[in-house]
Amino acid sequence: MTRSFQHELDKIKRTVLSLGAEVEDRVRRAAEALETCSEKLSKEIIASDKEINRLEINLEVECLMVLARHQPVAIDLRFVVAVIKMNNELESIADQAVNIAERVEVMARTKNKVSRHDYAPMMKIALTMLKNSLDALVNKDIKLAFSVIIQDDEVDDLKKQAYHKIKDLIQIHPQEAEYLINLLLVSRHIEKIGDHATNIAEEVAYMVEGEIVRHGNFKEEPTHNEREIRTCR
Repeated sequence: MTRSFQHELDKIKRTVLSLGAEVEDRVRRAAEALETCSEKLSKEIIASDKEINRLEINLEVECLMVLARHQPVAIDLRFVVAVIKMNNELESIADQAVNIAERVEVMARTKNKVSRHDYAPMMKIALTMLKNSLDALVNKDIKLAFSVIIQDDEVDDLKKQAYHKIKDLIQIHPQEAEYLINLLLVSRHIEKIGDHATNIAEEVAYMVEGEIVRHGNFKEEPTHNEREIRTCR
């Protein structure tokens, strides 16, 4: 590997971690806006989305330039391909933070709120999944990556609990339907953050092991293509 190639790979790693830090900050701020029902903070999150989009485009360009210049193979190729996919997942997570902020904006303007469902436990797990997926990338930690994948079920369970609670409240308080529907939509956005963090963890598993583990694909016997991938590791 040439020094120039290694330098560009290191730059990609720094850039994706910088983007990850920015996205994590947006999700934390969205959690704060949700907890405090802050319309002001929600507007700030929505306005900051352009910066995430700019970083996402820059990272994609960096990755494509490395592919064109150096034509990497084996783990270096898997790293660049994985980062391209992670880049999209991170941008999507930031979009979900914006979606939460938009829901909070509406709820903040709605009077006579009948309930404020506590999403703190669900947000905490989603944030942990995001942080751990990025840490797994940095350390090439396959065990940490799989722990993120497993945690996705916890987020799904909490979403179901929120659905049943808020559905009952809508039946009891139909006059508060607008507020409650927005409150319910928040659970969907948090669940999607967990889904995207899971996707990042799955890409880490692919990068480290050379195996595709999406959709619960944990086969003991590799396919022909997977054997070829392993041979090139």
